[in-house]
Amino acid sequence: MPRFADNDGIRIAFEDLGGAGGDPLLLVMGLGASRFWWPDGLVSELVRRGFHVVAYDQRDAGQSTHLPDRRVGPPVAALLSRMAPAYSAEDLTDDAVAVLDALGWEHAHLFGHSMGGLVAQRITIRHRERVLSLATSSAVPSDAKGLSVLRYLRLATLARFASLRYPDTPQGNFALALSVARILAAPGQHIDERDVRGFVDKETAHQVAGFRDQKAQSRQIGAKWNGGSLAQITAPTLVLHGEQDPLLRVTAARDIAAAVPGAGLRTLPGVGHFLGADVWATYADELRALADRADGQSPTVAPTHR
Repeated sequence: MPRFADNDGIRIAFEDLGGAGGDPLLLVMGLGASRFWWPDGLVSELVRRGFHVVAYDQRDAGQSTHLPDRRVGPPVAALLSRMAPAYSAEDLTDDAVAVLDALGWEHAHLFGHSMGGLVAQRITIRHRERVLSLATSSAVPSDAKGLSVLRYLRLATLARFASLRYPDTPQGNFALALSVARILAAPGQHIDERDVRGFVDKETAHQVAGFRDQKAQSRQIGAKWNGGSLAQITAPTLVLHGEQDPLLRVTAARDIAAAVPGAGLRTLPGVGHFLGADVWATYADELRALADRADGQSPTVAPTHR
């Protein structure tokens, strides 16, 4: 069952995924995706490596507050617009801190995927005292804005997303989610339909609309950032990216790593944008090593929750 944090009247749903007593790790999922898209297998690997894992739904996703409909264009148009359609990127970072407060966590390690990786960068900039380490996967750099973001995107993949049409039925929802997963996979990467079925079944059980709400996606991606730069990040940072990511070019990861002082970079051959089983153990190992490095390099902060 979810719990809820409050950020100025916005309810943020979050869920304890296990590992109580381990190092606190907050997972931040991507554009329009609920917390249910974190694979159970990846969460299990993280718990086995000593993390206490919590995932939350960003506003306008999952069981968190969805803002009232406004006249907004498609997500790409919202990204390029100079005006935010509903809220700021700073609001998105404050939602995560509201979750930490509700958990009673003074600090946490962050792991963000896709747009969740972008949000995690900004949490680390705006709330540096709350972040023990930062890991991103398949994310664009926070310093890129407006048209400059387009150089990282593969526009043909965006066109494939725009062409998806499935009926709003249980089977149609599964077919849509499976198509999304296959588009995000690396060429030749196997997508286990049972994993996707697990995501969709959880969303159905919790009356979550999944990827159908494009207005909500536009509000999320259209949130504008007026905060600091990646150069201000002081937490130990690791940037992960699949070399065959069909949505984001690997230059995005290289630019994040170049901008954050002391950041590590690992690109993985044969890996796409989808968090498939082939990366679970590797990513969990990388996050464990990063957290251990953070423990060794941060003597002035409170110890993590072991």
